[in-house]
Amino acid sequence: MEEENHELLLPLVDDENICLPLPINVVSKYWNIDLPMAEAIESAKKYSGFVGSILIEGIEMAERHGLTCKIIHSSLSELKKIIDLGIPPIVILPGIPEITQHASVITGYDKQEKTILHYIQKGNQEGEQQEGAIPQDIFEKEWSEEGKLLLILAPSDIIASINLEKDSSDKSNRLCFISEKQNILKNNSEALESLKQSLELDPNNSTALNLFAAILNAQNSPECIKYYEKCLQINKNSYLTYNGMGNFYLKTGQFDKAENSYSKAIKINPKRSAKIYKNRAYLLEKQNKNSEAKNDLKNYLKFNPKASDRGMIEQTIREL
Repeated sequence: MEEENHELLLPLVDDENICLPLPINVVSKYWNIDLPMAEAIESAKKYSGFVGSILIEGIEMAERHGLTCKIIHSSLSELKKIIDLGIPPIVILPGIPEITQHASVITGYDKQEKTILHYIQKGNQEGEQQEGAIPQDIFEKEWSEEGKLLLILAPSDIIASINLEKDSSDKSNRLCFISEKQNILKNNSEALESLKQSLELDPNNSTALNLFAAILNAQNSPECIKYYEKCLQINKNSYLTYNGMGNFYLKTGQFDKAENSYSKAIKINPKRSAKIYKNRAYLLEKQNKNSEAKNDLKNYLKFNPKASDRGMIEQTIREL
């Protein structure tokens, strides 16, 4: 690799499945391993009706076919080091409105432009790989919302040769991904057990703390707040944690705390969720802050233009 060339050439791939997410497929093909789509289709049968992708299914499939995966909380300098070793890392980033998260393959970085390059699925007419450049500071801010989670998928000898900053968090993080799968399958006790094991391995795993709190929140347990607060001590940029706290305070009638939590989430990322604006508007309306509530409802429609309740929301805006 040339000294100033910090880009990797990845294969163009169109095939994906909920059990074989595109980033896993792309990186596997980069290592000359073709994962059989038939296997993914078979695995997907148990997730009928689920919209999204189940990353751990793709990871385990890649491992069955000869690759090794490490899931770590990382840093920008480590991400660049991994790229310069010729390894395309996969990062977990905030999703577009109403999709919680998404995985993205990083293909390189530009020192001069201070940008991080993402793999984009569609090539141009010549069939060349296209890259999306995102300013480094914006990338780092958004990545930090997910605790800077990073996946390294590569042959085992290559992974063994990397000196990772937080190698010990791998097993704890993997249990978080397993827990999410169990949650999708409605195996709530198994999901909770995986997270308990994750926190035994690493009590300061912000990802595990937030997921554990979310399950307790779904059970209406006030205990969730303790875990949300511990998560925020470790990752003050955890949007999902503030949003989760807001939801708990909203349903338990603690409106001031709910508004405060939602406002902190919106300050971290104002574009991440449309629903958060609708929730905050409800709280503002309760406090007779009508003009602020109206602004929030406008933002709800701005970020969710196809909202099923659009007519009702427009009527409310007119009445406020």
